[in-house]
Amino acid sequence: MKTKIVLIAAATAVAFTAAPASAQHWLKNYTLHDLSHKIPMFREVKGKGMLAWDPKKPFKGSKPVASFGFEGVRRLKPHFKTKAGHFQWGWFSLDEHYSTHIDSTDHYQNHKSTLKGKRNDRSVDQYTVQELFAPVVYIDVSARVTKELAKNGGKPTPNRKKVNMDNMVTVADIDKVKDQIVGGVWIVIHTGWSKFYEGAPPKNPFLHPYISGLNYPGLGKAQVERIIAIEKEKGVKIGGIIVDNLSVDSGQSGRGPDGNPFGTGWYAHQLGIQRGWKLVENATNLGSIAKYKAGQCAIFVGAPKVVSASGAPARILAMCRN
Repeated sequence: MKTKIVLIAAATAVAFTAAPASAQHWLKNYTLHDLSHKIPMFREVKGKGMLAWDPKKPFKGSKPVASFGFEGVRRLKPHFKTKAGHFQWGWFSLDEHYSTHIDSTDHYQNHKSTLKGKRNDRSVDQYTVQELFAPVVYIDVSARVTKELAKNGGKPTPNRKKVNMDNMVTVADIDKVKDQIVGGVWIVIHTGWSKFYEGAPPKNPFLHPYISGLNYPGLGKAQVERIIAIEKEKGVKIGGIIVDNLSVDSGQSGRGPDGNPFGTGWYAHQLGIQRGWKLVENATNLGSIAKYKAGQCAIFVGAPKVVSASGAPARILAMCRN
């Protein structure tokens, strides 16, 4: 917690004591990094409502992304006209977990047999600002992922005999940052996987290169359990985890011990969410903060206060001291 307090206090002090020569003057000792994908938007298929998107009618060059077939739809309202011009406005329809987004702590509902203690049953509107701004604990496994992908010409494949994305993040990676894990921190895991995010979904969405038949990197059961063990040892809880792929859970975690995505896997969700972990998925540009040392970056998760939502699109910003 001490690290968190020092970082926030330092940023606040700079903001309110520096001479405001310009609106950005107080940021001169910091660099901001946007870790968010754009949210692609399309016109609806005429006569089919706002859940049917027309790939031939994108807004501003939007391209479809890995989203199990549900892309963002925008419908324009008639112009609100004035004597000087008009207002443009409209509606839009999004999956709660579309593009870069944050999961709520009620997103995964444990059975009583797997619930340890009281359920952390909050929707995204109930997060406090203090929970959404905290120091970064950074883990970079992108080189390891790239090396494994080289076995298939740099491309993902569902065939784990060619490319195996299991255990790309290891328990040893968690232990290397153990000393940085204090109350409220966000663990940011850079895999480099976000480059596969764009692309029209195939008939079987699980075979999109980004999803790759649940063969993508992330946290497995052992890694999740190690973070929990460190929390218990130190008497703290992390704020959340940010990844640049489909899920904080690796494809291996999603498949579970019996290879069934509808089984007992998804351990970051199953074990972490009930502890209050907030999960940010489909982030991007995480390599931009690789050059900074421990303690130099803080994260801010701009999560809209959508009542009862199990997740919501989010703007993720990193503020790093130069």
